[in-house]
Amino acid sequence: MSQYDQSRKAVALQYENGAPAPVVVASGMGYLAERMVEIASENGVPVYEDSSLATMLSQLALGQAIPESLYQFIVDIYVYFLHFDPEAPEKPRVPATNTGPSKGGDV
Repeated sequence: MSQYDQSRKAVALQYENGAPAPVVVASGMGYLAERMVEIASENGVPVYEDSSLATMLSQLALGQAIPESLYQFIVDIYVYFLHFDPEAPEKPRVPATNTGPSKGGDV
């Protein structure tokens, strides 16, 4: 049995200035999801945990823009990132006022 949670999902998004929406640039489950989170953390990239949103985003193809129906969730993530301080001690990765679908996965 693997030491990694095979149900864990992670999705990386990228936004190019002037683009209509962020796009999915990486997606993974299990070990790959764990590595994505580790690499992001090691490089000061903020990680937002929301398992339901990660599941929805993992359905999208690489390079696909986020659909309009998910814009509000993405706005919530960006608002959270505005307050992200890579020098600060480890804090919960989901704000207490999370309006996303649920907590627990990585986006």
